[in-house]
Amino acid sequence: MARHALLFDLDGTLIDSIELLLESMRFAFEGRDRAPTTEEWVAGIGTPLRTQLAEWCDDAVEVESLVERYRDYQGIHLSRLTTAYPGVLDTIAWARAEGHGIALVTSKGRGMTARSLEQVGLDGAFDAIVTFEETERHKPLPDPVLLALSRLDLPATGAVFVGDSPHDMHAGRAAGVRTAAAQWGPFSRDELAVAAPDYWMNSITQLPAIVASLSS
Repeated sequence: MARHALLFDLDGTLIDSIELLLESMRFAFEGRDRAPTTEEWVAGIGTPLRTQLAEWCDDAVEVESLVERYRDYQGIHLSRLTTAYPGVLDTIAWARAEGHGIALVTSKGRGMTARSLEQVGLDGAFDAIVTFEETERHKPLPDPVLLALSRLDLPATGAVFVGDSPHDMHAGRAAGVRTAAAQWGPFSRDELAVAAPDYWMNSITQLPAIVASLSS
């Protein structure tokens, strides 16, 4: 079988951490007049935290204050509200056993990414990890995906990016890779459809069949 680059988003794709992200947001904005609704915050999941917060702040100082509150809450409650989605551990183990190049492409920072992976038993599982700090431009632009491919030393042809948000799909498409929409995250099918994913997934366990179709 050919060796493929298999790229994965983190929150909402490999790990169920959406309630953690929402609770962290609510804590950060507690007592403020300007605050996003749940729907507005979910729409930005998959983009960098500062980008999300900046829409509700007047200046950089205010953004950094909210970042601190958000991350304090997230750090305290991560273990309580972070689990791997069903089938994730087995599917990643399969990909490694088959010799595919495996990369994580997330807008999360290095520290919280490392803690999240350790929490669910995925630390050390990836050949490459691209976090917020690795690129100047972020999803939905292609830069993080292109960096992951470069670190894997594998081409965009035959690569698949699995993600739960339109931002993931747009980034993958712009980088020239196939995109697979994870429908178990917080985005609806209609919201994902605008980014025209190549594959629709109801479970991460469908990935082996997708990869097999690439080699046929």
